[in-house]
Amino acid sequence: MNSGRILSVQSHVAYGYVGGKAAAFPLQCLGYDVDVVNTVHYSNHAGYARAGGTKTTAAELREIFESMERNELLNPSRLLTGYIPNAEALSAVKGLAEKLTSENSNLTYLLDPVMGDSGRLYVAADVVPVYRDMLPLSTIITPNGFEVETLTNISLTCLDSLLQALTKLHVTHRVPHVVISSISLQPWLARMLPPDLRPTDEADHLLCITSSRRDDGSETPFRSTIHAQTVPLLPGYFSGVGDLFSALLLGHFDPSTPPSTALPRAAAQALARTHAVLSRTLEFSRSLPEEEQLPSDDEKDKQNPLRKTRRMRGRELRLVQSLDILTEKRDREMVELPGIWDVSMN
Repeated sequence: MNSGRILSVQSHVAYGYVGGKAAAFPLQCLGYDVDVVNTVHYSNHAGYARAGGTKTTAAELREIFESMERNELLNPSRLLTGYIPNAEALSAVKGLAEKLTSENSNLTYLLDPVMGDSGRLYVAADVVPVYRDMLPLSTIITPNGFEVETLTNISLTCLDSLLQALTKLHVTHRVPHVVISSISLQPWLARMLPPDLRPTDEADHLLCITSSRRDDGSETPFRSTIHAQTVPLLPGYFSGVGDLFSALLLGHFDPSTPPSTALPRAAAQALARTHAVLSRTLEFSRSLPEEEQLPSDDEKDKQNPLRKTRRMRGRELRLVQSLDILTEKRDREMVELPGIWDVSMN
């Protein structure tokens, strides 16, 4: 069982499990006290046909942080930040991160740069440069493949481009630990994996990659320690998956162990538990009445918004029902790719 306080700054929904609601309960199950600051207050996540609520302004965020400090309540051992809708609010969170990291050199800060996926931003474009400025403050970042491209301005099309992006994040932006939480297992990515890690059905898998800057930082040319693991795609649309993964990763990360092992061990636990929760959620959704399992159809969903609502409702993460998954150790490990930097040079 872990101990310590985690300050979580991300979105909130009244119904369902995304953002802070996908993070707080799993972290509490791991033994952490979790202080929650909401960057938005919505009825439900954006995957539903309709949603209502408000965004927390930068002034309101600063007032919350300042009041916590005045009351001597701003003393986390770990910081987790996720969805923040605009640059003004993100700048307020950046100020908080600067303060906490300057006051506590042992703070573990996981920055999840939630910006978009599948080639599309779903936040204001002006957050991108602010996120780049925040990268040196972080201990760990957890972008997906699209977010790596957005942060680095490097398209991930081959092994060399992947290593260039990782180098830029580690060297230019001084990030100690990078986790690419999910990227489609394209043929060029599959080729870099050892044979026993390559699935026969590559198109039906995602890849998770971890990269840790080596201790002394003096190696020339730059090298990092890279691990990877594949995970089968599950059919359908789920929300809150990245939020859950990042929370579990932070909760399992042990900064007292060597950097080359701390990150892959935490990622292995986060990946296995997240996939198990998703599998349980999928199993539950398949037990629902037929009208709550109807496939996506934009035209029909537009004509009857409740059609989409019922489908989304049945795919909310089954977190409370997964207490056993969240608290039991999972055994699947990340696999080191020790020769990947040499392969790219040939």
